[in-house]
Amino acid sequence: MTPLYVAADIHGHRSEFWESLREAGLVDRTGRWSGGGARLWLLGDYVDRGPDGIGVINDIQRLAVSATALGGHVGTLLGNHEVQLLAAHRFGTMPVAGWDEPGGFQGGWARFGGRENDLRRLTPQHVEWMTHLPAVAVVDGFLLVHSDTARYLELGSSVATVNTAVTMALSSSDAATWLDFCDRMSDRGAFRDAEPAKPDDPVSTMLRTLGGNVLVHGHSTLTKHFGVAPQGVTAALPYADDRVIAIDGGVYEGGRILLTQLRQP
Repeated sequence: MTPLYVAADIHGHRSEFWESLREAGLVDRTGRWSGGGARLWLLGDYVDRGPDGIGVINDIQRLAVSATALGGHVGTLLGNHEVQLLAAHRFGTMPVAGWDEPGGFQGGWARFGGRENDLRRLTPQHVEWMTHLPAVAVVDGFLLVHSDTARYLELGSSVATVNTAVTMALSSSDAATWLDFCDRMSDRGAFRDAEPAKPDDPVSTMLRTLGGNVLVHGHSTLTKHFGVAPQGVTAALPYADDRVIAIDGGVYEGGRILLTQLRQP
């Protein structure tokens, strides 16, 4: 079985992303894929908060082509910040019914770390790429998601139905649909108090419904949400009796991008 790596929440930090890839041996000094048949899954939040989110997307797209040509694979999931950027792009500053947010979706996006440079440089090709990203995947027994929420199950009861519902939401022209979807994708913290003895706890329900034995997520930083000091961010954090792994090292909070190997060859 080929190696499996994951990373999440790059947030525009291109140099840190490339450094993590080089340290793992997945790219060479020129940025060309050197990981052979390894698989790399990125769990969303490529944009916002950092200096160059659009550059990160461009890098990921080129890396995916390079990896495929050399027998590897780069998979990408949708994060809540991609959804928020797309909403800002689609609806701008128009008021959103039921949401008391100055500046509408664009105001909310900016308040949650949106960078004007990302919005300005967004092209139709970037929009097309983001609107077709899946939200969940099961790889080698790992359930990969962006957010530590069970609200994915509000969208469907299988990986295929969830991802279809996500694509439909991102193709909608209805602001209320987007507001609801942004809320779902931004939810967090559902698994921290999960008890394995309870068959209906959120972790068990997610794994039983969507598949996999271990759930892997980004979104909630180790630095802010799990209390790890930035200098102490050195590895992903298993919790909930090792049924969940948190991999957002909080690069924009002084931590680092945690490129984590889940599966050895």
